[in-house]
Amino acid sequence: MKYLTLEKAMQQWQQIQPLSDNDKQRLSRRFTVDFNYNSNHIEGNTLTYGQTEILLLFGKVIGEANIRDVQDMTASNVTLKMMTNEAHIKNTPLTQNFIRTLHHTLLREDYTVSRVLPNGVETSYTIHAGQYKTRPNSVITRYGDRFEYASPEETPALMTDLIDWYNAEEKKGKLSPIELAALFHYRYIRIHPFEDGNGRIARLIVNYILTKHDYPMIVVRSRNKSEYLEALHAADMIVGNTPSDGAHASLQNIRPFLQYFKGLVAKEVYMDVCFLTEHHENLWWYDGDRIEFRSPNYAKLLMLMMSEPVLTLSDIQQHMNINMSALKKLVNQLLDKHYIERGTNEGAWRVFITPSV
Repeated sequence: MKYLTLEKAMQQWQQIQPLSDNDKQRLSRRFTVDFNYNSNHIEGNTLTYGQTEILLLFGKVIGEANIRDVQDMTASNVTLKMMTNEAHIKNTPLTQNFIRTLHHTLLREDYTVSRVLPNGVETSYTIHAGQYKTRPNSVITRYGDRFEYASPEETPALMTDLIDWYNAEEKKGKLSPIELAALFHYRYIRIHPFEDGNGRIARLIVNYILTKHDYPMIVVRSRNKSEYLEALHAADMIVGNTPSDGAHASLQNIRPFLQYFKGLVAKEVYMDVCFLTEHHENLWWYDGDRIEFRSPNYAKLLMLMMSEPVLTLSDIQQHMNINMSALKKLVNQLLDKHYIERGTNEGAWRVFITPSV
């Protein structure tokens, strides 16, 4: 959509309300896979989009997969359900206990991390599930600078300030849900209250705030990670390096991140509208992308793979009446894009791209 704005996107969203039960189910299924895959992929999870879909929707692990990544993805989905259920309870304040519970569910248990220091000495420390950090944390920016978050000593008071501020501002109603979510996200990240999982919790709470105010939930796409981090960094440059300043930043001071966030919500909402309203056989969806095939052969091939449990290339050739060279080219292009995967058995296919019809 040319010149897309948040206002235009939300206007289009309102025009298709109320959603049918079928549309709610389609949107929920799509969001479940997209959110969990991207929020974890940003943090280094190695499961593919296809592996994530099969795991979360069918409870199965396909192909080679890191056990911890599988456990993290499964826990992420449980946490997402917890957050969604809580967000639908109206007139309930946000609490630190709820955030710590989300974190404990996400990490599941304490675990030990080992690191080799620049001087060659190996050290280890414990990551605590559901507890605020007990050691300082920081990040090396892409510019090579070390950026310090709030100290363990500061964290409890800063989190109290953050939650009290949020609940008070929500009651006042002066900030829009978008402004509230963006400012909460920024302040929370500047505190970085836990030893691990801060980004995933921040993106969950953003969707908690949006859901509380009847906005559709959004996905920060891992393919756009640099844009996301750059927006945060641009706000940091205005706010400054002092963690307590970041934890109390004003909306004016985080304007680069707010601008990014408004654009993100606008695009995600607009894509939701397109997903629910645009229907033709050549239009498909994959990880939030709208895929429109120029040749109808792609749609025919994908529909065949979805409808037949076992389908060799010879079978497909007979169904589609095309030469084998052209067929192999179609299949390889779909494989390269990860829209499909070969199954374990000969002639078995897994289709991860979603039809619009």
